[in-house]
Amino acid sequence: MSASDEIWILGINMTKFGKHPDLDVVDLGAEAIMGALADAGMTMRDVGILAAGNLMGGGGIGQQLQKQVGQTGIPVFNVSNACATGATALRTAIMAVKAGEVDVGLAVGVEKLAGAGLLGGGGKSKSDENVWEPKGRYGAVAPTDGRIGTDTMPGVFAQVGMEYLNDHTYGGEPFELFAKISQKNHSHSTLNPLAAYTKEMSLEQIMGDIMIAYPNTRPMCSANCDGAAAAVVVNGEKLKTLSLEQQRRAVKVSASVLTTDPWQEACQILPDVNTLTRNAAKQAYEQAGVGPDDLDLVELHDCFATAELVHYDNLMLCEEGGAVDFFESGAPWRDGRLPVNVSGGLQSKGHPISATGIANIWEVCQHVRGEGGPRQIEGAKVGLAHVIGLGSACGIHVLEKSAA
Repeated sequence: MSASDEIWILGINMTKFGKHPDLDVVDLGAEAIMGALADAGMTMRDVGILAAGNLMGGGGIGQQLQKQVGQTGIPVFNVSNACATGATALRTAIMAVKAGEVDVGLAVGVEKLAGAGLLGGGGKSKSDENVWEPKGRYGAVAPTDGRIGTDTMPGVFAQVGMEYLNDHTYGGEPFELFAKISQKNHSHSTLNPLAAYTKEMSLEQIMGDIMIAYPNTRPMCSANCDGAAAAVVVNGEKLKTLSLEQQRRAVKVSASVLTTDPWQEACQILPDVNTLTRNAAKQAYEQAGVGPDDLDLVELHDCFATAELVHYDNLMLCEEGGAVDFFESGAPWRDGRLPVNVSGGLQSKGHPISATGIANIWEVCQHVRGEGGPRQIEGAKVGLAHVIGLGSACGIHVLEKSAA
């Protein structure tokens, strides 16, 4: 691969996740962008393309951000791709750089989600009248909820997790197993000052909290919050012209992959989050020239505790069907063989939808750079960031330490 084909993250930043009642999406997005540019040692004048991700705001966030951070006439792509929005925005910038259209690309994902309620619920109450209300293409068939499954995210992933245990004949107590995964992530969060929640929780606290969709209680669900993350990417030729310090801190993007659901008989009932992710993982490992055994850490999309378990298998971190054994071995803890969600994951770090994809990458970059602070994974050289959005999309990026 020539230097012009290589892609490097030169600068990356995320805001503090949580409730920001005094900041709007432009404030948060601009903060992340300016932080990423400062981290890269660049300004907006150096940037050739902006890809801006925002799901809930109705479009045009990129142009709004330009007025705040620098309006230089460059092309702007406004991206919306469910929970994979941030990763898709980054991939958009990467593709423009790889195509040779620009040397420097900028991606940002931002969301105001604090107090949004149950994702997938639509935020609207249904009619109290027992009447048929067909609407549009999807109104031509009966609603899913209460008939063949659920459209709400907690229900979908509760079913996915329980199906996995059933398929692999798990004989233990599902509720406690999944609660232990959440316990791990809440423990990890205590070392992450940018996480929305940094409180360690006991197994009893987690299992005794409000049940959202069995076996996921409230602490086992991703936390709706506000936040933003941004990244500056350059090609290898551009990186050569920069300072030795910039070259040393640059993180190589060895793989950038985006997939959607494959067709299958059941695809009209439940999204195929498993095959979707496994296909993306296979492509990413092949593209990067690494395998799961080469990874030093993983940030995966633990929108629910049940989701984290199945993604151990989908990302091939364990042998097929071996996700429970992988977890119970202690491997995904911060001091384990393959740490997973050292940031605290979505359950603690929070999940401002469009920011999550880049925020997961930010976490991996901190460790690969050796800048992870008290939660640093010693000797980390290769990491994987994964995000999934129903509808469906899966983004995976493999990131490697610079040899400079």
